Amino acid sequence: MLLEISIKNFAIIQEVSLTFDKGMTVLTGETGAGKSIIIDAMNLMLGSRATTDVIRHGSPKAEIEGLFSLEKNAKLERLLLDQGIEMTDDLIIRREILSNGRSVSRINGQMVNLSVLKEVGQFLVDIHGQHDQEELMKVAHHIGLLDSFGQADFLELKQDYQGVFDAYRTLRKQVLDKQRNELEHKARIEMLEYQISEIEAAELQAGEDLALIQERDRLMNHKQIADTLTNAYTMLDNEDFSSLSNLRSAMNDMQSVEEFDKAYKEISQQLTESYYVIEDISKRLGDILEDLDFDGNRLMQVENRLDLIYSITRKYGGQVDDVRDYFAKIMEEYQLLTGSNASGNDMESQLKVLEKDLIDKAKNLSQARHDLAIILENHIHQELQDLYMEKARFRVEFMKGKFSRQGNEQVEFYISTNPGEDFKPLVKVASGGELSRLMLAIKSAFARKEGKTSIVFDEVDTGVSGRVAQAIAQKIYKIGQFGQVLAISHLPQVIAIADNQFFIEKISDEASTVSQVRLLEMDERVEEIAKMLAGEHVTDAARSQARELVMK
Repeated sequence: MLLEISIKNFAIIQEVSLTFDKGMTVLTGETGAGKSIIIDAMNLMLGSRATTDVIRHGSPKAEIEGLFSLEKNAKLERLLLDQGIEMTDDLIIRREILSNGRSVSRINGQMVNLSVLKEVGQFLVDIHGQHDQEELMKVAHHIGLLDSFGQADFLELKQDYQGVFDAYRTLRKQVLDKQRNELEHKARIEMLEYQISEIEAAELQAGEDLALIQERDRLMNHKQIADTLTNAYTMLDNEDFSSLSNLRSAMNDMQSVEEFDKAYKEISQQLTESYYVIEDISKRLGDILEDLDFDGNRLMQVENRLDLIYSITRKYGGQVDDVRDYFAKIMEEYQLLTGSNASGNDMESQLKVLEKDLIDKAKNLSQARHDLAIILENHIHQELQDLYMEKARFRVEFMKGKFSRQGNEQVEFYISTNPGEDFKPLVKVASGGELSRLMLAIKSAFARKEGKTSIVFDEVDTGVSGRVAQAIAQKIYKIGQFGQVLAISHLPQVIAIADNQFFIEKISDEASTVSQVRLLEMDERVEEIAKMLAGEHVTDAARSQARELVMK
C-alpha cells in the first residue's frame, strides 16, 4: 500500500507531499490544476520512461519518492533478494530525472535499473486510466488481457508453449533458408572449391613474396654488388696498399709505448680492438667474394615464382599473408556449406519432432485458455450486475489462427447489452459509458485475483451519470475496502463516497505557476461537491444535496 509520495520540481509542481491511508481517496480540482501530473509522477516512480520535459523550468532535476508498506509476497521477496535488497515491512522507491537526460532509481537506497524498477512496481500499484479503455478497443490485446487473468499453472503452460514455438520458428527458418538457397549454395561451393584448389596448388609460404623480391633484387644487381665488395676488400687488404697492414703497424707501435702513459694505453687498446674488427670484416668479405657467383637460372626461377605469386595475390589479396588469411576464411565457409554441421535431413527430422510437440502444447494451452475464459466471463458477469448492466452478457470468442507466440488461436471479447440481442464484437458496439463500466468490471475482477492493495483510477468515470455514476462510485469504493484506491474524478457521486479528498489547485503570478495540494475538511468537501452540482453560483439547495451525498 502507498503510504506517502513526495514530488519535487515535476512539471508545474514545485514541492508536494501526500499521505494516504486505506480505503478510497479522491483527487479533485479544476482541469489543468495538476491532478494527472501526480499520476504521471507516480507512473515514473514505478518505472515508466521519462524525458527531460517533466523537469520544472529552471530546476536541475525532478524528484519523486514513495513509501510503501508491504504484505508477504514470495515473488516480490525473491525479486528483491536477487537484487540484493532485503524484504522489510516498508519499501522506499526514489527516482530522479536529471536535466542531461539520465535518470537514477533507488529501492531502499540501492541503485537499480529501470527494468527492475518497473518489475517491482507491478507488485505495488495498478494504475488504470482512459488509456486502458483504448487498449480494450484493440482486438489484438484481448488475448493478453485474458491470459493475465491466469494463475501460475496457466502461465507455466504458456511459457512451455512459447519455448517450443521459439525453437520451432528458429529451426524452420534454417530449413527454409537451406532449401531456398540450395542452388546458391551449390554455385558458391563450386567457386570455393576452385579457389581452394588454386591457392593450395601455389603452396604459399608465410612472407615468401617479400623474401623472393629481396633475392631477385640481389641477383639483378650482382655486378654492382660484386664490384663494390671487391673494392672494399681491396681497400682493406692488398699487396700495394693495405689498410689492415697499416692498422697492424700502428697497433704494434702503440703497444710498445703504452706502459708510459695511461692515455697511450687507452689508445693502444682501442687500436687493437679496431684491428681485430677490421680483420674479421676483411675475412668475411673474402669469403663472400669467393662464393659470389651469378646464377642466371636462379634468377629465372625467382621471376617465375613471383609471377605466380602476383597472379594469386591480384585475385585474393595484396600480399601472400593476405591470401593465406583469405584461404583460412573460405575453408571455414566451405566446411560449413558442405555439411560439417547438422545435415539437412537431420534438421528436417528435428523440425517434424518439434512440430508435433508444438501442436500438442498449443492444444493444452488452448484448453487451459478456454477454461480460463469461462472463469473470466463469470467474474465479469457478476461485476457488471453491480454496475447496472445486469442484462449484459460478456463472452470470450475464439477463432483459429496461425501459430504465433500466443498460440494458434485468436481471442476477441463479445458483448450483448440487452436481452434477445446477439453477441457482437465489443469494439463495435460498446458505448463510452458501457466501456468505462466494462473496463472497471475487468479491473475489479483482476484486482481480486491479483491481490493488489493499491489501485489508481484516472478518470475512469468519463461519459456516465445518474445511477450509473453511483454504481461506479460504489464499485470503486468496494475495491478500496480490500486495500487502497486512489481516484481522479469529476463525478460528485464518486467524490462524495470517498474516505478522503485532496484538492489540487493551480496558483499563478507573473513569474511562475505552481500546483498546491491540500486535504479537505468535511465542510470544504461539501462546498466543492456543491460547486460540481450547481456550477459557479452555489445555492443552499446544492449544498444540501452535496451534504446528503457525503453523509450516505
